Amino acid sequence: MIKVLHLSDIHLGTLTHGKLNPLTGINSRLEDFERSLSLCIERAITEPADLVLFGGDAFPDAMPAPQVQQIFASQFRRLADRQIPTVLLVGNHDRHSQTGNSLSIYRSLGVPGFIVGDRLETHKIMTKSGGIQIICLPWLTRSAMLTKAETEGLSVEAVGKELLKRLELVIEAEVRQLDPELPTILLGHLMADRATVGAERFLAAGVGFTVPLSLLARPEFDYVALGHVHKHQILCQDPPIVYPGSIERVDFGEENEEKGYVWLEIAKKQISFEFCVLPARPFRTIEVDLTGLTAPPQIQSRLMEAIAKCEIEAAIVRLIYKVKPEQIPHIDQPALHLALESAHTYSILSEVIENNARLRLASLDRAAILDPLHALKLYISTRSDLEPRTEELIKATKELLGEKDSALNPIKNPLEHLRETQLQIAI
Repeated sequence: MIKVLHLSDIHLGTLTHGKLNPLTGINSRLEDFERSLSLCIERAITEPADLVLFGGDAFPDAMPAPQVQQIFASQFRRLADRQIPTVLLVGNHDRHSQTGNSLSIYRSLGVPGFIVGDRLETHKIMTKSGGIQIICLPWLTRSAMLTKAETEGLSVEAVGKELLKRLELVIEAEVRQLDPELPTILLGHLMADRATVGAERFLAAGVGFTVPLSLLARPEFDYVALGHVHKHQILCQDPPIVYPGSIERVDFGEENEEKGYVWLEIAKKQISFEFCVLPARPFRTIEVDLTGLTAPPQIQSRLMEAIAKCEIEAAIVRLIYKVKPEQIPHIDQPALHLALESAHTYSILSEVIENNARLRLASLDRAAILDPLHALKLYISTRSDLEPRTEELIKATKELLGEKDSALNPIKNPLEHLRETQLQIAI
């Protein structure tokens, strides 16, 4: 059996929610991500692994700071020193427009045993426990699969179908060249159509497309190792189609997700695998609704009780409380800061609830949303302070919409205009 460590979405260099470590002079979040990566590498060395598969997104973007590049290189150098073959797949955050990627330097340097997966290609690797073949499927954009001329005049739906048809053809071409005696892994950085997404939907760089599970669940594959989605999940059992998830939490959207990597042992038509949890830094959200309280002492005590019930030690914490305007003077802000000081970092966010909060206008229907000028007039009608500036605001809106001072001229259907804009961006 060949032992494989499958990790993905390192995002080394993510510094949000961090602070300067006075002992090292390094951002604490950079240290968090380095620690998690080091634990993965340590497992590969001590077991040892026969092969390491990285599913893409090494950094938050394709131009990492020199210090970040050095940390990444020093960790993966440990695998090269132990002669453990490693495949580095290029993810969407690793690509720099269409000019290159942040991982290609490892090919240029000729690091022994390292393969950079920046194109759809099959690699046959001889490990200490036998041969294996890895089909690399890096992050693909629409422009990488189709030319602008080929998509001209097509609807978004038609372009999507053509993209999947092309992808199916290139995967089929790789499958036909496989050695039927060797175990096969498809290593892809992609969005599968049944995946549960989180923070990566906001972090996505570049325009990709969703891949149907049917293109991945082929009998020729013994295991499908995926990257891109930050939440660990198993999409299929035969063959196993697995996202290991990211190795550290990126933001509060991943607060309740376990972080880790996948350890698998594989032979032709034989496989066992397990998800291995990493001690990622915890995120904690404390939400308190104070609006129903009337006695001033209760307001502060309710906040302090909520903080005391939460395990905030060394965690990244946010305290969110709802409050009425008249309750604000009864909140002791210095006491809140003191109660939260054991957290790694923290933020205090207040949501002020006005007693006369406006209700959604029933007249602001779908037709109004499609007509910005109509929507603006409805909004102004609810704001007495803006009514004296009605003409000025309408004039400015027309200018933004590319109109003259005369009445708004009808243009093409806004939805159709949106579709054409999305298509131009996509290709």
